[in-house]
Amino acid sequence: MVANNAYQVYQNNSVNTASNGELTLMLYNGCMKFIKQAKKDMEADNFAEKNKNIQKAQNIIQELMITLDAKMDISKQILPLYEYMQYQLKEANIHNDTSKLDEVLGFVTEFRDTWKQVIIKNRQQQYNEGASV
Repeated sequence: MVANNAYQVYQNNSVNTASNGELTLMLYNGCMKFIKQAKKDMEADNFAEKNKNIQKAQNIIQELMITLDAKMDISKQILPLYEYMQYQLKEANIHNDTSKLDEVLGFVTEFRDTWKQVIIKNRQQQYNEGASV
């Protein structure tokens, strides 16, 4: 129980001290986790848990959609992909289709990997700017 409480405190601190970029990365990772769990639930005919995990993944995609900066051109390109992912998650849930979960998982993984590279490049830039001062 104490270890579980300590882990919860650590998780809360991680979220509270994360940059916006790190929070986005956490969202992608969470979405991937829920899609993978939904697939396992689907394969085990545990439809109530499958539904819950797909809804969690959908909520994360919705949050990512809401936080897009409409002023950025890239947002206009990303939004339709997020909408498509939402649709595929809904279809996977209705039809118990693991191939649709796999498709969305592929998109989320690509977004996460790209986002991770952006964070790394930004950190390198900040470090280089700090070193030259």
